[in-house]
Amino acid sequence: MKVVLFCGGLGLRIREAGDSIPKPMVPIGYRPILWHLMRYYAHYGHREFILCLGHRGDAIKRYFLEYEECISNDFVLSDGGKSVRLLSSDTDNWTITFVDTGAEASVGQRLRAVRQHLAGDEWFLANYADNLSDVPLPKVIEHAQSRGKLATFVSVRPSQTFHVVHTDPTSADVKAISAVTASDIWMNGGFFVLKSGIFEYLHEGEELVVECFQRLIEKQQLTTYRHDGFWHAMDTFKEKTALEDLFSRGRAPWEVWRDARGAGKTMRQ
Repeated sequence: MKVVLFCGGLGLRIREAGDSIPKPMVPIGYRPILWHLMRYYAHYGHREFILCLGHRGDAIKRYFLEYEECISNDFVLSDGGKSVRLLSSDTDNWTITFVDTGAEASVGQRLRAVRQHLAGDEWFLANYADNLSDVPLPKVIEHAQSRGKLATFVSVRPSQTFHVVHTDPTSADVKAISAVTASDIWMNGGFFVLKSGIFEYLHEGEELVVECFQRLIEKQQLTTYRHDGFWHAMDTFKEKTALEDLFSRGRAPWEVWRDARGAGKTMRQ
């Protein structure tokens, strides 16, 4: 399936990482978070990407135009540095379509803008470009296709350290306080599996998970796959640092391609 990635956000809460690059290009280790997400999808055989560009889309284009395979792959250097032979490759079988979808566009508008690139595809995948997970993608797709709904998304438990307050509705007395991670609250974690018919419910200027999903709910055309494993967004510099720490310690759960080679283990943070 083709994979639509929404890469146009401004990333105002992560400006500490630098204003000169868009959020999808903020590095985790020696590669941007966008690369980690694309590598995840490619591991499961989904290697046709459509990047919905916006803020500093030029930086994303330039990165892939000047992509250096040697940075993340083993290679043999010979002839005094004149010859480089790669022992493995990341992107040799990737196809990437770059589409400028507007600096201020919403996710829904960006999706509508790439509709023509999905012509003839009954199913496709989509995601934000700033979250990582070890969610078993084949099971998500199987869940979606077995139910045949127009849209499926992965729901995850909140990872923030906030607390849920339970009060008496009449007196406002506090009855209990509990960690949000221990509650039965689930949130949208992205990782969408969509059918082409969703465009009939997504109108001009609308947001995907607001107006469009509300219509799908009314028509019983929206389902979710609950994932209780690792999921982590990168909205703030603190969250970026947490992902960087996992990577530097060799404990990055989203690197499912390493697990396939027996070189890594997944974990919950």
